[in-house]
Amino acid sequence: MKIDKKIIKELSDYLKEFNLTEIEITEKDTKIKVSKKNVSISNQPQADSSSPSAISLASTPPQKIKSGIEITSPIIGTAYHAPEPGAKKFVEIGKKIKKGDTIMIVEAMKTMNHVPSTADGVVKEICIEDGQPVEFGQTIIILE
Repeated sequence: MKIDKKIIKELSDYLKEFNLTEIEITEKDTKIKVSKKNVSISNQPQADSSSPSAISLASTPPQKIKSGIEITSPIIGTAYHAPEPGAKKFVEIGKKIKKGDTIMIVEAMKTMNHVPSTADGVVKEICIEDGQPVEFGQTIIILE
């Protein structure tokens, strides 16, 4: 199979233009996935490379295993820890929260969306910084 570099370049440009961490396209039996960490193409033998912009064929690199209940962002946007600058944060490490409590705000298209906790627990880790962009499904908080 010949790899079309034009498609990879185009997908890489979309990553930059839309501030994404990864994008994937599937055509028939070929799947091309481009991410800021690597590029992968399924159904191919694995190539080993340590370059951050390298093309690695097959799967994405293993990620750090997180234990606990992960709460993920329901939308793409910018995450904020407090309702306004200088205000008290919604959650802090060690704080006990209940299902439904607001844990963060994600701004999308000038709309402030309150993100509720999906479970009861104690905040073990806050995975994103205040004002950091988040993607759909990205872990934002881990509960014990």
